[in-house]
Amino acid sequence: MANIKSSKKRILTNERNRQRNIAAKSRIKTLWKKADEAVESKDAEAINSTLNATLSEIDRATSKGVFHKSTAARKKSQLQRNAATALKG
Repeated sequence: MANIKSSKKRILTNERNRQRNIAAKSRIKTLWKKADEAVESKDAEAINSTLNATLSEIDRATSKGVFHKSTAARKKSQLQRNAATALKG
């Protein structure tokens, strides 16, 4: 255990942030699965609603530092590409 006051505070802060990151990633994974199911069913309304919710959650997580902006861009691009393919075909 750390002896310096600032180190003790950092330990608490890091744990709080770790819990927040785990929760955010879990929400995104759940929404991602729902979006994949919507893409498989090719239901336009379901695709649009789940896509918007997932993209919003990814943006929120990125602004809080859960994801790097490039990682978020890659995830969003992949999701939008899958949705566009399903809606087109």
